[in-house]
Amino acid sequence: MNEMWSKRLIRFSAVMGVIGAVLGSHMAGAGSGAFKPVHAHILVVGWLSVFAWGIYYKAYRTKARKLMTAQGWTGMIGSAGLSFGLWLQYLQPFGDSKALILPIYIGGGVILLVSFFLFMIITFIGEEQ
Repeated sequence: MNEMWSKRLIRFSAVMGVIGAVLGSHMAGAGSGAFKPVHAHILVVGWLSVFAWGIYYKAYRTKARKLMTAQGWTGMIGSAGLSFGLWLQYLQPFGDSKALILPIYIGGGVILLVSFFLFMIITFIGEEQ
């Protein structure tokens, strides 16, 4: 189970890393900082944090398999949702539709917070013997 989640999270982080790098390259080429908050969050939560969780699951065996599954899914959904919500909020590609933007933006952030909380619990529960 740990191997599966480790690989899943690391692959997801690789995709987010590529997206973040492409956004950074686009900003540099365009001379615009419009994507700066989206770029930063994709790299910090979508690439770095998710990658760290994947490495943790590779290095440590956890007793809490259901928590690990919940943490993995909430981590991927939350980081993608928050990043997509930030894109909607800052660039407003569909206009200033708060009814669309806020549930995605806030929902993604809340789901990501749940993931961080679950990860903290997993680290304190301990390893399998």
